[in-house]
Amino acid sequence: MDIKSLKPTIVLVHGAVEDSSLWTHGVIQRLQREGYPFKVFSNPLRGLFVDAAYLRSLLDTIEGPVILVSHAYGGAVITQAGDDPKVKGLVYAGSPMPGVGESTNDCLERFPGGDFASSVDLIPYTLPDGTTGTNLLVKAEKYSYLLAADVPESVLALMIATQRPIALQALNDKLTSAAWASKPSWQIRPLLDPVIPQAEFEFEADRAHSTVIELKSSHAIPVTFPDVVVDVIEEAARAVAK
Repeated sequence: MDIKSLKPTIVLVHGAVEDSSLWTHGVIQRLQREGYPFKVFSNPLRGLFVDAAYLRSLLDTIEGPVILVSHAYGGAVITQAGDDPKVKGLVYAGSPMPGVGESTNDCLERFPGGDFASSVDLIPYTLPDGTTGTNLLVKAEKYSYLLAADVPESVLALMIATQRPIALQALNDKLTSAAWASKPSWQIRPLLDPVIPQAEFEFEADRAHSTVIELKSSHAIPVTFPDVVVDVIEEAARAVAK
């Protein structure tokens, strides 16, 4: 039997102002070495329900059990889309874990201590049909402090240069489903993250009964601690296989 058939498919879901290259700093390479089948989801960043619908479409192409792994805003997307019955576990790497009726912004603002709002630019856009919206990007001079204080300079420069705008709507949309309420979850908590207050991480993990792994890391966990991310994925895979 092919060893890959014994392992769940790992689906990697990046967050705001980034792309799927986030996972190329070690996570993908080790998943390959360990023989895990995986998919890298290109998050549209256009709205929670749009993004979750695209993720569900990807899940429809996968046979067998799945573990969803998120970074940052991707946590809201896997929480909303993770009600798919083939999803057996959720790994949140520096991600919010909103509940039903909550948005990502609610998770950033419930407790004092986060510094996200003051570090971003709001940029209006107009669609071909004349409707308008607002995109969000992190200010270049705030990027290192906010998201990547422990990332090497060469990598930091690329992260800043390749920012992808996220629609503000995506951060304001309120969830209608919360997969962590019925499925096991793992929270990789960055202790040096100025985006999500530590009290919020604690609140979310307590109500979800998550397994918690603490790291002295910035927000950029998949870049700074890729081996820990894969270690936690493997822990989750073993747990859901029982």
